[in-house]
Amino acid sequence: RHHPDLHACSRMARFTSMKGPMPSITINGRPAEFEEGQSILEVALAQEQEIPHYCWHPGLSVVANCRICLAEIWAPNPRNEGKLEPMPKLMPTCQTMAQDGQVVYTDSPKAVANQRSVMELLLINHPVDCPVCDQAGECYLQDYAYRYGRASSRFEEEKIKQPKKDIGEHVLLYGDRCIMCTRCVRFTREVTGTEELMVQGRGATEEIDVFPGKGLDNELSGNVVDLCPVGALLDKDFLFAQRVWFMTKTPSIDGITASGDNISVEHNNGTVFRLKPRPNASINKWWISDEIRYGWKFIHDESRHVMPMLRSRDEWPSPKAAEAWTASMEAATKGLKSDGRLAMMVSPMLSCEDAWHLGQMALSIDPQAVIGVGPVPFNGEDKSFPGGYTVRAEKAPNARGVRRVLSALGIDVLDAVGMEKALSSNTSIDRVILTGNYPSEWVTPSFADAVGQERFLLLIDTLPNSLTSRADVFLPGATWMEKAGTFENVDGILQSFEQAIEPVDYCKSEAQIAMDLQSALSGQKPTVFNAAATRQAMASQAALDRFVSDVTLPKVPQTVESDMSIIEL
Repeated sequence: RHHPDLHACSRMARFTSMKGPMPSITINGRPAEFEEGQSILEVALAQEQEIPHYCWHPGLSVVANCRICLAEIWAPNPRNEGKLEPMPKLMPTCQTMAQDGQVVYTDSPKAVANQRSVMELLLINHPVDCPVCDQAGECYLQDYAYRYGRASSRFEEEKIKQPKKDIGEHVLLYGDRCIMCTRCVRFTREVTGTEELMVQGRGATEEIDVFPGKGLDNELSGNVVDLCPVGALLDKDFLFAQRVWFMTKTPSIDGITASGDNISVEHNNGTVFRLKPRPNASINKWWISDEIRYGWKFIHDESRHVMPMLRSRDEWPSPKAAEAWTASMEAATKGLKSDGRLAMMVSPMLSCEDAWHLGQMALSIDPQAVIGVGPVPFNGEDKSFPGGYTVRAEKAPNARGVRRVLSALGIDVLDAVGMEKALSSNTSIDRVILTGNYPSEWVTPSFADAVGQERFLLLIDTLPNSLTSRADVFLPGATWMEKAGTFENVDGILQSFEQAIEPVDYCKSEAQIAMDLQSALSGQKPTVFNAAATRQAMASQAALDRFVSDVTLPKVPQTVESDMSIIEL
């Protein structure tokens, strides 16, 4: 397993120059080109050479206080005909700028001795409670102790004990595990500007703490858990929930706001346990908001509808799922066949691919269908932090993408207000298809009145609302974690995401439901939804060629072989 900072830097390593050869240094015998202004540590990580480090992070200031990245550095001396000469002492690679011709050793006897000394000092007061620590399996104190530390401890005195503290709504601090890298303190000063955290005390008794009467309660507070390289800062929501080596990471995109933040969905056996940020310098940098980090719980909400329903009968028991879908699809197909107008509202919570298939289905039923985009929730105003991260007030991930796709089908797309007016005034509309997939109630009383009681209503949704019992046919939809697709964020950037878990129970993606309905209405054989194939079909239209040329695809993490020797007993 590689350090995440290594991957962040490797993306910055594709430097080219038309003016001549680039400067280079040699790290442990391997030459490495660099760009002016890079530190030796950054150059090494960009070349996928690991130098142990705790306090350095690409999104924070450089303080060089953990001292484990010290290296032996030789540099050309211009006063001695450019001959290589060693610097008088070991230098921190995170703070020392790379210079042409340098030769760096992190595996020399001096550097190795320093690494062992630093690890020994860090572990003197550490409780070594790895079996009960949530960070086990992704802790760089563990990893570096194995790679760079000593096999046994020489410390025989009593360890200094630090208390466990509740420092905020989402975060617990286990002080005796802290190595004083100060990443969390710098985060609250440089990124959020809220300055809740500080270093208190001196020497062996110093500790991280909150200022009196001021808890860690900013909108990005959960990021300090990601930043902590050890098990000192832990997420209350994930505490003792799952061992990290049992979970699978799936690259995804924020599905509840318009930010388009890059995230990893971490799950096991169909259950999501946590979301973590994926670095993207142009969108979310290294962070996500607490709203995104904890706002996915509706996916496993006990009230979520997971079976089709008909207005004329009670719910089917789970063993009758196949019968329920067959009966519901027959009822939906029958209800959608009419001589009047069809109205369909496509939720901004859906993917571009969902919108494409829903739009095609609606036009195949009624070429003059009235189609619009569902209500786009807003909460306050955008809030930007000193570190460059912005919490978006718009709480829908794909309003622009849905409108773009529907417009490309030649549709005059209404907004939610326009759709409500059309339903209230257009008496020729006798069939309505509504999609929801919102994380909370979205149907207003006025909209429910506009839908009325007489029209045929097909509702595709996830959570119960005031129209659930009114719908003639209800079909359970899949959330964004249960399907693949593409979102267009507030800045017009198209990003695809992968399916993390199978749809809960008997839910289906809106795209698959649309394809099944279209097949049933036309008498053709049903096909299986594929997001990549859909994007190719969408791009065949000139207005949607971006879905091949401009969609950012997630990088699938590669499996890394363990460096631990395994022997057969």
